[in-house]
Amino acid sequence: MDAAERNAILTRYREHSARFESVAARRETTVAEVIPFQPLKELEQEPTAREIEVLQLISDGLVNREIGVRLFLSEETVKSHVRHLLAKLQSRSRAHAVAVGFRRGLIS
Repeated sequence: MDAAERNAILTRYREHSARFESVAARRETTVAEVIPFQPLKELEQEPTAREIEVLQLISDGLVNREIGVRLFLSEETVKSHVRHLLAKLQSRSRAHAVAVGFRRGLIS
């Protein structure tokens, strides 16, 4: 990176900082509200050991086909396990299921 590029970056940073400070100065000085912690709801049905294995592999970044190869399952069976996991963990997506799994201590 040459001196001109560094200067351009520094100028953009200073302009951004000035805009940020301007907006921050116009805001009220009230303290932000703390959102209370909500305990985890009890699951209606716990995931099976196989579903937890699938969840761990999802958290490792594997796709259904790769999970099937690793666990000697068909891709359709893996999809079924994922559907059941999403329902049991009340998750909206695979990523949300992984987050719930970590929070509940199901996976590490």
